[in-house]
This record gives sequence, structure tokens and C-alpha cells, in this order.
Amino acid sequence: MSEALLNAALTAAGRGWHVFPLRPGTKRPALHGEAACPRTGPCAAGHRKWEQRATTDPVLIRATWSRAPYNVGIATGPSRLVVVDLDKPKNDKGSSDAPDGATTFAALCERTGHPVPTTCGTRTASGGRHLYFAAPAGVRVGNTAGTLAPLVDTRAWGGYVVAAGSTTPTGPYEPAGGPETAELPVWLLELLRPAPARQVGPLRLPAVDGNRAALVALERECAVVAGAPEHQRNITLNRCAFKVGRFVAWGEIPRHVVEDAFQAAGESSGLTTAECRATIRSALNSSLRKARPRDAA
Repeated sequence: MSEALLNAALTAAGRGWHVFPLRPGTKRPALHGEAACPRTGPCAAGHRKWEQRATTDPVLIRATWSRAPYNVGIATGPSRLVVVDLDKPKNDKGSSDAPDGATTFAALCERTGHPVPTTCGTRTASGGRHLYFAAPAGVRVGNTAGTLAPLVDTRAWGGYVVAAGSTTPTGPYEPAGGPETAELPVWLLELLRPAPARQVGPLRLPAVDGNRAALVALERECAVVAGAPEHQRNITLNRCAFKVGRFVAWGEIPRHVVEDAFQAAGESSGLTTAECRATIRSALNSSLRKARPRDAA
């Protein structure tokens, strides 16, 4: 038994986080899978997965960690946690100076008009960060991978993270950030909610006014957004809104008209309301700053 790992498990459980053992020196659960389930003990009534067996009971924790130097896993769903995973780019894929998860998350916060949240968390073995947030009561969200931004994943129901105090061949997991677990920001929760079902049939834009060239451009770019592939929806919305922004700068169509139209197009493609609003605002602000005079375009 490793006293340090036992203490790490007890410390996490003391904060109300449900823990379970990971294989020594790894990030893999140490509990048996369904195929090897003996259907006895905790599984007498049927196989129980790691998420169901994670516990805050110090007696069970001491008994478990007395058997081997297990790393510590935290089941985020039962712990009422949403953990934002800010990863590092893989060196074998692209340039080593590519932006990491912390950079792309900070850009997302700036785009939505919010500061980077301050909360407790861990510094991962790879040099990334886990930001821990308390999920609102009654709210249940799942895991995401790259939904918020490149190299930014989240772990909630159905997911787990490696707790501080654990060690892998890559390095240790260490405490980072403040001592308190911040509440999950409302704007972040909105981005994590499942996207609404895509509408069936042609896109219907809100009633709009403006000159003919501006209206044609708006309708064309909104159609592009509505038909964007799943993994390119946000970047397509940003690009198309930026292109139409010049007509706003020239006074040929009101800004609120463009915002309403792209909001409808973005939501019809499957983006969340909050994600559309943030992307449209950022794209139009940038376009207005960079637009050349009408006679120079």
C-alpha cells in the first residue's frame, strides 16, 4: 500500500468526490469488466461498473487501497463535477508551437465575453490542466471531446479523471488552482447542453430588410451555415458572419437583422443558442473593425 495514494483517495472523498481504483501507475480502471464479472459481492444483483462502484466511504477506500498502490480515479458524474480538460498538442501531430487547450479555452472565454474561470483542479502528467466545476443541482450533462474548442474536452456523467496524487510513467498529477470548487458558469453550461435537433426542410430566415446586395449575401451565407458539416459548423458560422459584416459596416443592413438571421441558421445546423450568439458577435465585431470603405472594396 502507498500511504500517499491512500491519502489522495481519502482527500478526494472528503470533498464529496466518488473515487475508485486505477491500475497502479496507469489511468485504466482496476475493477473487473462485465465479461469477467463474478456476480458476487457488490455485483450480486448484476454487474456494476466503475461509475456505480465509486465511493466516498472511507472504510471501503482503506480496504481497497490496502491491497495495492492504486492510482485514484474520480467518477465525475456521481461527484456532481464537470471537469474541463485542457490538453497539450501531441508532438507527433503538427507543429510543436500549435496552441494548446489552455490557449483555445482562453480564446473561447474571450469570444463569449467572460474571463477564464478560477477554480480548483490538477496539473496533469502531460502538462495539461483539469479545471473542476460543481454542476448545478438537477443538471446532468455527458462527456464532450473538442466541442468547446480544439484540445478542450469535458468529463461529467460517464467519465472520470485521474486525481491529484496519482502518478504515471509520464509524470505526477498535482493540485493546481484555488482551493475552492467553483460553480459551473451558466454560459459554459449552455455550450455543453446537447444541440437541438436539426430542423427538417428548407431554412426559414426571419423577416429582414436592407438593400438587395446585402440581402442576397445574407441569404447565401446563411444557407452555407445551415448546410455545414458537423465538425465545421462553428468555423463556418464565424467565416460567413464575418463576410456579411462589411454590409453592416457600410450601413446597408442593420446589425440586428444579420444577427437574427445567422442565429436561426446556426441553430438549424445544430449549434447551441449560446454558441451561435458568441460566434456571431465575435465575427461581426471583427468584420466591423476590419471593413474597408465601400468605394475601396
